[in-house]
This record gives sequence, C-alpha cells and structure tokens, in this order.
Amino acid sequence: MDFNVKKLASGAGVFFTRAVQFTEEKLGQAEKTELDPHLENLIARADCTKNWTEKILRQTEVLLQPNPIDHTGARIEEFIYDKLEKKLPSRTTNAELLGQYMLDASNEFGQGTPYGSTLVIVGEYQKRLGSAEREFLQTSAATFLTPLRNFLEGDWRTISKERRLLENRRLDLDICKTRLKKAKQAEAKAAAAPDFQETRPRNYVLSASASALQSGWESWDVEPEIGLTEQRKLLSEEVDKAEHELRVAQTEFDRQAEVTRLLLEGISSTHLNHQRCLQDFAEAQATYYAQCHHYMHELQRELNKCANAVGTSYQSAACPDPVSAAFPSGPLSPGTTAPASSSNKPKTPAMEQTQLPITGTRKAKVLYDYDAHDSTELSLLADELITVYTVPGMDPDWLFGERGNEKGKVPVTYLELLS
Repeated sequence: MDFNVKKLASGAGVFFTRAVQFTEEKLGQAEKTELDPHLENLIARADCTKNWTEKILRQTEVLLQPNPIDHTGARIEEFIYDKLEKKLPSRTTNAELLGQYMLDASNEFGQGTPYGSTLVIVGEYQKRLGSAEREFLQTSAATFLTPLRNFLEGDWRTISKERRLLENRRLDLDICKTRLKKAKQAEAKAAAAPDFQETRPRNYVLSASASALQSGWESWDVEPEIGLTEQRKLLSEEVDKAEHELRVAQTEFDRQAEVTRLLLEGISSTHLNHQRCLQDFAEAQATYYAQCHHYMHELQRELNKCANAVGTSYQSAACPDPVSAAFPSGPLSPGTTAPASSSNKPKTPAMEQTQLPITGTRKAKVLYDYDAHDSTELSLLADELITVYTVPGMDPDWLFGERGNEKGKVPVTYLELLS
C-alpha cells in the first residue's frame, strides 16, 4: 500500500509539473524545443491519414450495413467470436430471407397456380441475389474493412505511443535547458559578488574576531570567507550536473525522434496498402453488381416464359423491363407500348458500349462460372478464354461463344472482351 501511495504521489507531481510547463509554453514564458520541419510534416500527414481512414471505415460500414441497430449487433457479434477465437458464421441477408418467405408462400398458395409459380421464380432469384450480396459483404470485410481497422487498432496505436514518448522527451529536454540556464545565472551572480571582508567595515571585522575569540570558533557554522568559496564551488558543480543531464536528455530526445520518424515514414506504405484494398473493394462491387444485373435479366426472361406458357401477353405497361426502365433509350410515342420480344427491346447504353467494339470474331475472358440453362447455351468456367461473335437478330445481352467443338449462347455480363 505504501508503494502505491508513493507511486501515486510521484505521478501527481509529474502531472502538476507538466501542467505548469504546458501553461508557461502557451504563455511564452518557457522555452520550447521545436521539431524539425520534416518531422512536423510527417506528423500532420499521419494525423490526416488517421482521420480520413476513420471516416471512410465508418461510412463503408454504413454502406454495407445501413441499419444502425444491425450494424451494432454485427460488431458485438464479431467482437464476441473474435474473443472466443471462433469463426464468425455467415449471416442470412434480407434478400435471402425474402426469397425464403416467397417460397414458403408458394407452398401455401400452391405452386401449380399462376401466383404460386411466380412466387417460386421470384423467390429463387431473390435468394440468388442474397447469396451474391453475402459474398460481396464477406469479400469487402476481408479485403477492405479489416486492413483499415488493423491500421487504426494496430499501427496507429504504436505511432501514438511513440509520439507521446517523444513529447515527454521534449518536455524533459526543456526542463534540463531551463535548469542549466538558471544554474549558470546563479553561478554568474555568485562570481560577481564581492568577498566578505570587502563588504564589512574594518571595525566590524575586528569586533567579530574578538567575539570569536571569546566564544570560541566552535560556535560558528562556517567561516565567512570560506562560505562564499564553497557556494561558488557548489554552483559550479550544479552547472556541471545540469550540463550532463542536458546531454543525456538531448540524446534520448534525438533517439526517440528518430524512432518516431521511421514509424511516420511508414505511412507511405500504409497508403499503398490501402490503395490496393480500395481496388479490391471496387472489383468486389463490380462483380456484385454484374451478378445482380445478370440475375435480373434472367428473372425477366423466366417471367416472360411463364407468361407465354399461360397465354398472357406481357406488355411494357404491365411488366416493364427493369433494365430498360433504368436506362431509357428514348421517349415512347403516346399510345404505344414496348414489344414483348426480348430481341426488339431497346439496347441500354451499357450494352451498346459493349457491342460497339465487336467486329467479327473476338477472344473473351470468362469472369464468373455460368451453368447453361438449356442446350442453346454454353456453360462457362471462370478465367477461361473463349471465342465470341455476334449473330444478326440476337439479344444484345448475349453473344455466341465457342470453346473447341462446343458452341452456345453466353451472357455478356460474364465476359471481359479482349482486344
């Protein structure tokens, strides 16, 4: 208990000394050692990196999990599983949950009814969309959120710790400079002071000598002439001690400044790492949106097949093409509707941009796996190269692909056309 009290008293003394020192620096009454401009620039750059990394991380989390309650629960769940050193289970997305509700509803209404069969089709594609969303969230968390969070919780804490040590070393150095300055001033003042006998009249010296003879020299603590000499000697020793402490403090300050500088220069590597993570995040977004785009096209085609099977005419006013609605090619004349045939629907700007460069046969790289739905289509494997070309009258969302002796239609969104 006694040790803790002493430690607490020592800490309180240091805190009070630091508070006084900071106050005097603010008022311009104390000397302050300035850092070199290069180190100051590195510190400002590091602070800027930390602030913007925090903002980007928070907003990305909001983007991936818009509901604040769900976001808080997800963070708590992630924290608990991390402390237990267990793998975090995958969460069911809202789209997957919606798809499951639709499938359950189709069982209640009967899958043989028009409404029930439509629920089955839409529900299945909602589950596919949810699965793509879950994969996107997992990829984004692993390739983008985790590196940013590791920087804030790891590298930045180390940098902050070393910066606090540097600030303490600077304050210690300033204290040593002030102590040396005061010691030299006291030494100079003592050196300028006249001797004892010169400041006393002769009759005072004689009377003092007589009194000393009567009472004995034992009653004197220090002889007057020796007292000033000893004082000068003590002041000289104090100056030497202050100079030694200043050299030690300067060495420790320089060493800590070098350590801090090396850590701060590592921010450039952090920027490069975050740049790669940002590219991975953009690629994951592109993959996710391409999958969603393809699934919605397939959903629209399945709904058209279902409508044709029951003899219902799907017109644009009754069931518009979501892609055509999102990218209109031009206003329709009053009283006219878009044709039901997918071959006559207007091209979207994205599809026109994809189709324009195609002239004759070209090579294409497959981006994702694709399973053919019928004999007219060609199954694809990610990263393989195939030959593609257009056929007059073909749906602009599709190309005709060849791989050896196999031929069939392939979706454009699953391909990267090579020059």
